[in-house]
Amino acid sequence: MTEFPHQNPNNEESTPRVDREKLGGSQRNRPPEKLEREANRPPKSSAEMARARTAVAGDGAVKINWQVLIISSAIIIAFSLWAIFAPDNASGTLQTVVTWIGDNLGWFYVLTVAVVICFVLWVAFSKEGGVRLGPDHSRPQYKLFTWVAMLFAAGVGIDMLFYSVTGPISHYLTPPSADPESAAALQDSVIWTMFHYGMAGWSMYALLGMAMGYFAYRWGMPLSIRAALYPLLGKRVKGATGDVLDIITLVGTVMGVATSMGIGVVLLNVGFSLLFGLPQGLSLQIALVVVAVVLTIAATSSGVDKGIRLISELNLWVAGAMMLYILVSGQTAFLLNALVENIGRFFATMPQRITQTMAYQPEGGEWMSGETLFFWAFWLAWGPFVGLFLARISRGRTLREFVIAAVTAPVLCDLVIVSLFGNSAIHEVVINGNREFAETAINNPEQGWYDLLQMFPGGMFLVGLATLSGLLFYLTSANSGAMVMSNFSASIANPEEDGPKWLRIFWAIVTALLTIAMLMAGGVVTMEYATLIFALPVTIVAYLVMLSFSRALRMERADREGHIRRRRSEATTGGQAPERTLRQRLASLRSYPDDKTVRRYVEQTIAPAMATVGAEFRNQGYQVTQEQVSDTTSGIDEHLFRVEIKGQRDFLYQIVAIPTPVPTFGARPAPRSEKYFRLEVFTHTGSEGYDLYGVSQQQIIDDVLDRFEAHLGFLSYSAEVLAETVITPPVTSAVAEVPVAAAGVDPTGEETPDQDPRTSAPN
Repeated sequence: MTEFPHQNPNNEESTPRVDREKLGGSQRNRPPEKLEREANRPPKSSAEMARARTAVAGDGAVKINWQVLIISSAIIIAFSLWAIFAPDNASGTLQTVVTWIGDNLGWFYVLTVAVVICFVLWVAFSKEGGVRLGPDHSRPQYKLFTWVAMLFAAGVGIDMLFYSVTGPISHYLTPPSADPESAAALQDSVIWTMFHYGMAGWSMYALLGMAMGYFAYRWGMPLSIRAALYPLLGKRVKGATGDVLDIITLVGTVMGVATSMGIGVVLLNVGFSLLFGLPQGLSLQIALVVVAVVLTIAATSSGVDKGIRLISELNLWVAGAMMLYILVSGQTAFLLNALVENIGRFFATMPQRITQTMAYQPEGGEWMSGETLFFWAFWLAWGPFVGLFLARISRGRTLREFVIAAVTAPVLCDLVIVSLFGNSAIHEVVINGNREFAETAINNPEQGWYDLLQMFPGGMFLVGLATLSGLLFYLTSANSGAMVMSNFSASIANPEEDGPKWLRIFWAIVTALLTIAMLMAGGVVTMEYATLIFALPVTIVAYLVMLSFSRALRMERADREGHIRRRRSEATTGGQAPERTLRQRLASLRSYPDDKTVRRYVEQTIAPAMATVGAEFRNQGYQVTQEQVSDTTSGIDEHLFRVEIKGQRDFLYQIVAIPTPVPTFGARPAPRSEKYFRLEVFTHTGSEGYDLYGVSQQQIIDDVLDRFEAHLGFLSYSAEVLAETVITPPVTSAVAEVPVAAAGVDPTGEETPDQDPRTSAPN
């Protein structure tokens, strides 16, 4: 039975006190800064995590985070005004920064995405993959088809249609690692675009989505990035640290959504021109942005269930109809053959491509900046936005189900769309030799995409269907973006609630302003540059989320296996282990004491300390038993200290030398022996889990008193609840029979001179 089963070991007021000075101990006077640091520290166990709801969510009311709102919107508006009034300067500066990132930090983007993919797959296939996004009894809110449709529509933007034609042609004519227009370039032309729209983006969505959903629905925290970092940062997520993280996340999200909207209006600009005869240009693009904002505001008021679910399902059907029409009316046999080969080659070469940085290719950094790095940055910027929305619709799903669905179903849909569009374009360029179309697709991608559609039978019907599909993609992203941005700039305790409507409208307008600014500063290329730059800080957030989430999963594993996670500074049954000085901590890091060294330490430090504390306890009227037994194997003496408490379990403090295998890793010098000895403290419940070797005599005396106070607290609690278990006998005595104090001090700290120090019965 564990002492203090229901009490906070760090709550010193809950523990009965003894007069430490009379017993030879020192007073525990912790400085205020240390107490504050301990109060703000990250949780170590699920019991501490349970208190996070109050610490992070506050009183439960929806509050605007004005610091995050003002600073992030100021950054975005300032950038927008710079791009509007100095477009050439903005474009040139962004290009310079992107070139530097591509040459010096491209590896960091590549490494980040590779780590994220490995991490989410590890979570899915680990034993903790069965943990639900919610209580263990929770079940999914949406049916499987509806859920997958919402996954697909929320995470797939109109940009995929934009790059599905220009990407494969560009990779064929100017391949990164093959001769132009060669067989090798042709074989990889579609694969590169499939790779860019494959598992990388959806792994990022899955990481942030499952992290936010887990902490929101399983622990009752707000649905936000800062809540997902509570196991790592503790209560600091409520202060300036959390605000900085929210600002980084929000600015990156707005940039990603604005880029998608910009690409969308550039593409829809051509579609509306073909359908309605409107003149193409910046004016039509700005008009489409304004119309989209109006429709977004209207759709936002309907909420997720009514608005986005209907748009998502409709979008899935429209996209499916368009793909089926292209397959049936186009080069059916060629497209199917290419699809099967593309998917096989995609999975076969994906491990190699994930870590490819083009380090050995001439001008590899330039190619990476315009291709892989841009897409990785795009997914990083979109990660918080899509992740939050996926979390909202995935309550009750297991982590395994969430990850596998996110990296399979939408990814396969992406691969099919890219393969059908890309191979149709490749067939037109390579088989039919249409060089004019190839040049248009590279120099004017939006026009090239619609030119390809018009080559199919019933071209204008397909143009209309494709424009409708693109418009639905666009509206879904814009609608979801407004909701997510409002949530990131507000403190919302209930994960089912959204930010105020006026805040969603505000972010829709700010995003539209940013989109127009980037269109004026150079169009799609400027958007790519801005995304690559502003997504860089989001990579740091991704690493922090992985560290935080792994800590939470360790807590889940400890609960599942029946273990109790504790800090190194805590004893197993509660309370503090001996606090070591800096010199003592450094010495312990490079020491593996053998039996002779430990025997000498026991004789010179342990034995005098135990003799001192025994004498002091006897002087105060306690009945003490002390034994010193020599271990026949190691020759190291075991010291046993017992205090008899009438009618209750005696207090036991025993120091035992435990042989321990020497680790084969670490910074310590290699020892001569394969084992060393730890001087561990044992009580009735077993080892307290810490090593006494290296501490001073006074620290040992203080530790005995700490364990004695913990034991008295256990007895006091047992008497209060009158608990009977299969381990402890029936409690027949009243609370007054429990010795809650010594030397005339009761649990409240008030003097009781009329009482015997060994019992609470009157003299």
